[in-house]
Amino acid sequence: MTIKEQLLTIQRETQLSQEKMAQELGVSFPTLNSWIKGRSEPRFLAQKKIRELYARVTGEAVVSPKEKALKLQQLEARSKAHPHVLKIILKRPDLADEFMLHLTYHSNRIEGNTLTMDETASVLFNVHPLADKTFVEQLEVKNHQVALNFVWKHLKDLPLNENWVLKIHGMLMNGIREDAGWYRNHAVRIVGSYVPTANPLKVPELMRKLAPAFEAHPKDFFRHLAIVHASFEKIHPFSDGNGRGGRLLLNAMLLSADFAPALIREEKRRLYYTYLKKAQLDEEYGPLEDFLMDAVLEGYGLLE
Repeated sequence: MTIKEQLLTIQRETQLSQEKMAQELGVSFPTLNSWIKGRSEPRFLAQKKIRELYARVTGEAVVSPKEKALKLQQLEARSKAHPHVLKIILKRPDLADEFMLHLTYHSNRIEGNTLTMDETASVLFNVHPLADKTFVEQLEVKNHQVALNFVWKHLKDLPLNENWVLKIHGMLMNGIREDAGWYRNHAVRIVGSYVPTANPLKVPELMRKLAPAFEAHPKDFFRHLAIVHASFEKIHPFSDGNGRGGRLLLNAMLLSADFAPALIREEKRRLYYTYLKKAQLDEEYGPLEDFLMDAVLEGYGLLE
């Protein structure tokens, strides 16, 4: 789909005037009009904004082979510029704290935790609890800290397998759920989604079949990453904590392949869920793959 077609679809679906659309995209009216008329092409960052707006409006994403190739080049360049990512993080306490704060804050916020960035930092790095926030929300922060520290400390000496996933879940849900570290034994549904989750009787078998993919590093690694992440979340192996656990697994896979962690910001939750659902229902992994590549580039942003 061309840029012109995307813009016309956005205009048709939203009933926005060109002036309002231009404001939404952060450009002038003449610039937008030139794109719609086909007289000029937006640059890369503007194309990204158009794709994201198109995705919000239609629930679909557009990723061109050229854009994917460019992002892969960017990721490979950053990987070469920052080899041994985990060592870099662990050698610099300030950088480790930065990753700890951002990964914990955004992952918890995606799941509905109401703590602000400053409040999350206070729980992570100070000893005094917050008087005006619930115990559970603060425990979610501390538990994520424990789990992420475990990932960093044991990435090289423990295999990414089924036991690893159960251990991480036990840490995330410690003191919150009695079934922490155990697969669910009842049916669940993903709130706000029509994606069917696995029959609880089949969860152990499905997880055993998926587990070998956790340590695989195929040539098309980011597509592989999107497939594994979508599959894990569709199985939904636990009563609660699937999102946070799935993102910790995602980042363990990235670090084991020597890429920066994926920083999935809570402001992009809607896009994240849209692409995840499309992968799960239609087996269209391209949009989620593109989203995860962007999230890893965000992770490199913390390193640079």
